[in-house]
Amino acid sequence: MPDLSLSELRLVAEIVEGGSFRAASIRLDVPPSTISRRVATLEARLDLRLFNRTTRSLALTEEGRAFLDRALPALAELEAALTEASGRRAAPGGLLRINGSTGGLAILLPLVLAFRRLHPSVRFDLVEDGQLSDIVGQGFDAGLRLAEDVPADMIAAPVGGPQRFIVVATPALVAEAGRPSHPSDLDPGRCLGARLPSGRIIAWEFARREKAVSVHPAGPVTLGDTALALEAARGSAGFAYVTERLAAADLKRGALVTVLDDWCPSLEGLRLYYPRHRNGSVTLRAFAEFLRRQAAAERSAATSARAM
Repeated sequence: MPDLSLSELRLVAEIVEGGSFRAASIRLDVPPSTISRRVATLEARLDLRLFNRTTRSLALTEEGRAFLDRALPALAELEAALTEASGRRAAPGGLLRINGSTGGLAILLPLVLAFRRLHPSVRFDLVEDGQLSDIVGQGFDAGLRLAEDVPADMIAAPVGGPQRFIVVATPALVAEAGRPSHPSDLDPGRCLGARLPSGRIIAWEFARREKAVSVHPAGPVTLGDTALALEAARGSAGFAYVTERLAAADLKRGALVTVLDDWCPSLEGLRLYYPRHRNGSVTLRAFAEFLRRQAAAERSAATSARAM
């Protein structure tokens, strides 16, 4: 059985979380060529190809994903055990200030409450900030963003699983307007707009088989956020573009249905992010490791469910 070091597993984890060798090289502060060489050495020792990679894309192989689904939860547990055993930190405590969008904080909140059950001396100040302000300049310990929007020089920890934006409407509206088979079949005049705090209207992004399509909503109502767009969709005001998590209850009871499912891929999801100089914070580091363990457990459970 080949020997593996924690640093090698952490390298692979950073590549997966960052989505590329370049992102991992920035996070680990080593050249991309070093990352590539270390991965090639590791694959040769394992006799296993972990990644399919081209000049433009990087993806786990089926064997690589199966390996990491089991290895990464173990890595998180080992790192946590080593950190505790080293005596380098006291028990977490004090205040953590985190900013993020309303929807993002709603996803983070159950994890915050679960963490506090383990560490009741930790207090959280969760600040709604749709502008996603500079967390350092505004005095926050960490922020919450979609993975693709996290600055490359930040440390990031996954929050929950992947996210997926979907298009929903009432069954009555779909019967009246027809079920689209391609994003271009959508009538923008029936698409409800949702506005970001910056004032920009969210574009509806679709992708399938490496083809990307955007639709710009021009419906009868434009709302301040996707939660309001969902409420308008319930009243058959139009089609809405929302997260699958947000619409789950309406879909389950049949109040809303989805369209264009095969054009709505999963995204990496949310990340808690913070600057490297904050990595010395006992409480922030403990919370980030807690999030990584929870995300790893969720991925493992999802993989098991798909295999059944």
